[in-house]
Amino acid sequence: MEKNVTYIALFAALIAVLGLVPQITLATGVPITAQSLGVMLCGTVLGARRGALAVLLFVALVALGLPLLSGGRGGLGVFASPTVGFVLGFPVAAFVTGWIVEKWRGQIGLVASVAAFVGGVLVLYAFGITGMAIVLGKSWPAASVLVAAYIPGDLIKTVLAGLITQGLARLRPHAVLSRA
Repeated sequence: MEKNVTYIALFAALIAVLGLVPQITLATGVPITAQSLGVMLCGTVLGARRGALAVLLFVALVALGLPLLSGGRGGLGVFASPTVGFVLGFPVAAFVTGWIVEKWRGQIGLVASVAAFVGGVLVLYAFGITGMAIVLGKSWPAASVLVAAYIPGDLIKTVLAGLITQGLARLRPHAVLSRA
């Protein structure tokens, strides 16, 4: 139990630290950040439930006003911005990513990359595009065009999530709780 709480807090902190990597904000108002890599790693390393709980902790801290999102954003105003769908989709993305890693037995690096793509890109984009469409008053197809610029960076993050998870599995196999 204590170990789980520690991992959940540690990975919530990891997402916050990845927000310190300088962001690039595009015209849509949604920044390119490394935080979605943290969400992917929550799923690939911690598994579905623990990964989602780590991200829920992070989102709760943001809602309480802590400036943990990239660019020092936090508070309830985040939930009325174009990024709302991405922020609300973070826990679901971590859960789906972790669920795939838990269920699909194969080479951990490949499984983690595929899981990060499905959860951290497909699922997260579904939430993000929907939130952006609602906040910006655009159709879903129009909002999806706005996020097309993010795809190359997110594909790189899926590969990184796979490589990091694979490296961790080699160095400390018991630390990859998604495979425990």
